Amino acid sequence: MYHNSSQKKYWTFENEAALEKLRQEANQKFRSKALSIRKPGINDSIFLDPREEKVLFKHYEKRLLDLCSIFKPAMPKSVVGTACMYFRRFYLNNSLMEYHPRTIMLTCAYLSCKVDEFNVSSTQFVGNLQENPAAQERALEQILEYELLLIQQLNFHLVVHNPYRPMEGFLIDLKTRYPLLENPEVLRKNAEDFLNRAAMTDAGLLFSPSQIALTAVLNSAARTGLNMETYLTECMGLKDNKETLSKMYDAMRRITILIKEYELPRTDEVNIYKQKLERIHAECAPNTNLKRKHGYEDDDHVVKKPLITEEEWTDEDLDAL
Repeated sequence: MYHNSSQKKYWTFENEAALEKLRQEANQKFRSKALSIRKPGINDSIFLDPREEKVLFKHYEKRLLDLCSIFKPAMPKSVVGTACMYFRRFYLNNSLMEYHPRTIMLTCAYLSCKVDEFNVSSTQFVGNLQENPAAQERALEQILEYELLLIQQLNFHLVVHNPYRPMEGFLIDLKTRYPLLENPEVLRKNAEDFLNRAAMTDAGLLFSPSQIALTAVLNSAARTGLNMETYLTECMGLKDNKETLSKMYDAMRRITILIKEYELPRTDEVNIYKQKLERIHAECAPNTNLKRKHGYEDDDHVVKKPLITEEEWTDEDLDAL
């Protein structure tokens, strides 16, 4: 199904350079838009550069994963993977300076619950944020305000193919067709850890779910001291197809490098860039096009004035996570 999907056609890219180019263009687009307003206080010095945006993106993506990990009822891995993919896709073409990641990350999680048919009500969803009902109500209002915008920016491509199902398929295949491995279940924990780390990289925008899943299984085997090259050559029939085997090894090597090179941002950097981000949103918010912000970009709908302003709900409302 992946090979006929919108994910492969529109959201799988050739290399990391293509992704970086899109992010730099999004950064520059916002700069140009903000400077064109010619508002006092808005100048080049206040903006985040692409590297600073990347630091903040990693921070808020980690907050998203933290929320998903403590979510009640327990959130299925596929829902978590979909939420992370929505978050990455959204910020390929948009800047954190225009749409605050604090709200977008929650909207991504909320939408992924709907799309993956994880049946939780809106009240249950925001109930996972913290005990203060007023803060929950503020968060829910912003989530609902941004939901249509998120769907539009994803080009209505809402089905995400995650590597968790292919991983299960590989484990079943190992049980039935690879007798050299007595108990494939010994590979599960490390393979799942690998997939969880892969979700925090661009792997899902560069490789197919089956490539990521196979890399996770083989990486787990290597960590256990097992050599499974014969599984690729014999069971998968690649012994006489050296070109395909070479491409597969190259993809697995690139996936592994992405994960090895990933580092969480330093707290001191995050705090500095968050201050810049809050200033940018404070300076530019009054001139934001509310029709575009709330999803009505191409029609004549009248958007009601939001009951809650963005400044009234901050990162501190997430500190209970």
